[in-house]
Amino acid sequence: MAVLGRRVPDWHRLMTRSWTCLARQTPHLRDRKRMSPSLFCKLSTVPSGENLQESSCVRPKTYVQEPEYRTHLVQCLHKEQKTFVDPKSIELANIISSLQDMGFDEAHINSLLSIQPSVHPQQLLDIISEFLLLGLHPEPLFMALKKSPQLLKLSPVQMKKRSSYLRKLGLGEGKLKRVLHSCPEVFTMRQRDIDGVVRVLKERCMFTAQQITELLHRCPGVFQADPSELEYKFQYAYFRMGLKHLDIVKNDFLQYSITKIKQRHMYLERLGQYQTPDKKGQTQIPNPLLKDILRVSEAEFLARTARSSAEEFEVFKKLLDREEEESESHASEEEEEDDDDEEDEEQL
Repeated sequence: MAVLGRRVPDWHRLMTRSWTCLARQTPHLRDRKRMSPSLFCKLSTVPSGENLQESSCVRPKTYVQEPEYRTHLVQCLHKEQKTFVDPKSIELANIISSLQDMGFDEAHINSLLSIQPSVHPQQLLDIISEFLLLGLHPEPLFMALKKSPQLLKLSPVQMKKRSSYLRKLGLGEGKLKRVLHSCPEVFTMRQRDIDGVVRVLKERCMFTAQQITELLHRCPGVFQADPSELEYKFQYAYFRMGLKHLDIVKNDFLQYSITKIKQRHMYLERLGQYQTPDKKGQTQIPNPLLKDILRVSEAEFLARTARSSAEEFEVFKKLLDREEEESESHASEEEEEDDDDEEDEEQL
């Protein structure tokens, strides 16, 4: 009995140690109430002085292989970290939020991000911010960027430099909005091309600085005109039609093609309805207003200004084309003759 009394406390201590060991190795078995009796080790008592051994232990493999369990847990943590840490997504979300604050709706933002996929979203935001500082509104700015996607490839420095140059030409915020809407390419053109146009208007056509500002504001397409053609168009208006500088500016004369100008002007001349003013600016008949010649449709021009039929006008245009071809051919022949004469003189 004394021996049995000593073994009972040993039994309880052994049970406590076995439970602690199982709890450490198998986290899913910490709750004693849910633990199956089959998971307990069958223990046998041995005489004092000898070690206790587990005769058998029934445990699932998945719980025993602790290293594999830890590996699976680390993999799960890595997956969770990837979902939480994505700098690109956070940056894009901030840019979209900024565009919304500027007044762009969801459709505009999606379109802007897809216009130039190679452009970084942050650069897109910087360019749009610079345009908005010029006094533009989201809707017209969106239309300009859609019309000329190359604008999104500009750097803020280039934007500021070109805006400063246009302001020096007198194109302030209000006027600059119209220029951007009608001719957004003015921001991506080469500086020397713009300088060439301005130089012709100032030095060859003799427009004042104020007239140049008004002309560029009213006809932004002039920025893209060929300087030599621009000069020829002005000379035709000034010498052949007898127009003054102010008339050319106010009636947006330089925005029309030289073909349209010559066809309508010369047709009225043939009909006896237009005369070139003399040196004093006088004519024997009242000339039609310039807006009634160029700023109306062809049907309205024939019905109200020329008072002629479309068939007659078509015949005239064909004859005019033939005359110009013969004139150009004759001019080229004269140039060849002049070249031959120069060669003969050099040989002599």
